Amino acid sequence: MTETHDIPARKDVPAAHRWDLSSLSKDESAWEADLAAYEAMMDGIPAFRGTIAASSDSLYAALSFRKEYSMLDERLGYYAHLRQTEDEGDSGSRGRMARYMMAATKGAGAWSWFTPELQRVPEAAIQAWMAEERYGEYRVFLSRILRYKPHVLSEAEERLLALSADAATTPQEAFSVLTNVDLDFGSVDTPEGSRPLSQSTFSSFMHGSDRRVRRDAYLRFYAEYDAHKNTVAQLYAGQCKLDSYQSTVRNFPSSRARELFADDVPESVYDNLVSTVGANLPVLHEYYALRKKALGLDELRHYDVYVPLVGQVKVSHTWEQAVDAVSAALAPLGEEYVSTLRGGLLGSWADRYENKGKRSGAFSAGSFAGAPYILMNYKDDVIRDVFTMAHEGGHSMHSYYSAKANPFMHYNYTIFEAEVASTFNEALLFDYMTKTAKSTELKTYLLASRVDDILATLFRQTMFAEYEHRAHAMLEAGEPLTVDALRSEYRGLLEKYFGPEMRFESTSDLEGLRIPHFYNSYYVYKYATGISASIALSKKVLSGEKGATGKYYEFLRSGGSRFPIESLKVAGVDMSSPEPVAAACAEFARLCGELKVALGV
Repeated sequence: MTETHDIPARKDVPAAHRWDLSSLSKDESAWEADLAAYEAMMDGIPAFRGTIAASSDSLYAALSFRKEYSMLDERLGYYAHLRQTEDEGDSGSRGRMARYMMAATKGAGAWSWFTPELQRVPEAAIQAWMAEERYGEYRVFLSRILRYKPHVLSEAEERLLALSADAATTPQEAFSVLTNVDLDFGSVDTPEGSRPLSQSTFSSFMHGSDRRVRRDAYLRFYAEYDAHKNTVAQLYAGQCKLDSYQSTVRNFPSSRARELFADDVPESVYDNLVSTVGANLPVLHEYYALRKKALGLDELRHYDVYVPLVGQVKVSHTWEQAVDAVSAALAPLGEEYVSTLRGGLLGSWADRYENKGKRSGAFSAGSFAGAPYILMNYKDDVIRDVFTMAHEGGHSMHSYYSAKANPFMHYNYTIFEAEVASTFNEALLFDYMTKTAKSTELKTYLLASRVDDILATLFRQTMFAEYEHRAHAMLEAGEPLTVDALRSEYRGLLEKYFGPEMRFESTSDLEGLRIPHFYNSYYVYKYATGISASIALSKKVLSGEKGATGKYYEFLRSGGSRFPIESLKVAGVDMSSPEPVAAACAEFARLCGELKVALGV
């Protein structure tokens, strides 16, 4: 399949290489019928308004109806989304997704009365009703709504906030359009000819072995940002102002407090991450010194930090061989886990290869009723794709166990937990492939890749987390977020994290204005906490620690029944303590030591 350079049309992809979405909807006609039923259900929503405080039976009836409505909503949305990713240019799929979104938006408005009305039910009554046995599947759902009581406004105010939701996406959408469409980065001359430079191709230039090409691409890329720096800075300042406004009207002391409240994550977890990584930065600085020496450079520049220290090794895995490798690597988790994931990867869960118009990259899409589907653009000769298979498989198995062990109303887990299950699988695969590597070259390549992965997920995301918190704190302290103020803060962090070996360009601090994740505020820290937790848990399982595998299964089955800190404590790691982050930094240092020996520098 991947030996040919021809990219097939979707219709020409063999059925065995596609996912089977029938667990969500039998076919397009069935989906249309479900959409009609969904829209008809909306007509029944108003009948519950004004009733839920009347009695336990009234509330239970409203919850039962909402559950059925929400389950249908999820199936419709997942089917439409996944069909669209098969071919982004297919007008039928785009139209289907657009019709679902219009219906879902209308439905959200129809339910907007529910939360304010629920929170007006007398405390004694709601607690008594929730204690009834039949409320078992709704208890967590209700508890999580009720804990927001100090932050929920009147029904009229909530409606106004709901109506502003679309407008509130303007900073993010404007940033995306500006940086992905309007900015013209031009092209870069390479030995193979002129190549276009864009947001998507920039990373491939930074991974290239030709230093002159890397430098030209870097300078040209940031020159375009420099030409639009005031606009981009104002967009990010607008996002921070929006966060501050929403936090104020909902009675939170800060933007960070509001964002962490949803997962019941103490702000001390965030501070522990930043301070612990900060205390371990000498380890990172030593790595950059190693990188400088390994690349034979007189000075290390910002465009030198992504080029692989070991070139791509010639190793090939067919899809089936990759499944074999992942299965062998995950054997410590037991037969049930491995056979389930293996069956899904070889069966109907995965959409395996690239086709024209297909969404790039990879993702897992697990839902309650459907299979935990995986989209990939797998290539036999890219060893990183084997790790991507393990990573997305971790997400899918997390979804599988969460849905299997919990009722619909609280089966879903948080992003804070999601990055644990995925990077856990990568840790096991790294251990397996390193031990079974048939050449020193492959082993060194795997080691260098693992070091870069931990660096990118732990250290770099923590730097991002520190920056966005500083930006919000500046605004909340009354300091304007000017382009110069933002650049100054980011340059200080660049110097702090990269250390004395790095030489920056005058435009290097513009990197802080181009990170799309900053428009999903207080999100990036979860990558760093996730990999810290997964390193700790994978070591327990790989060492054969008694009970470690069982505890990990309990974590996978938690779904949304616990908040993430408690869920991870069940697994055997306490993220309220700085210890797991410190241990992850120590693991990075250990691997860097091995890499130094392997490279002979």
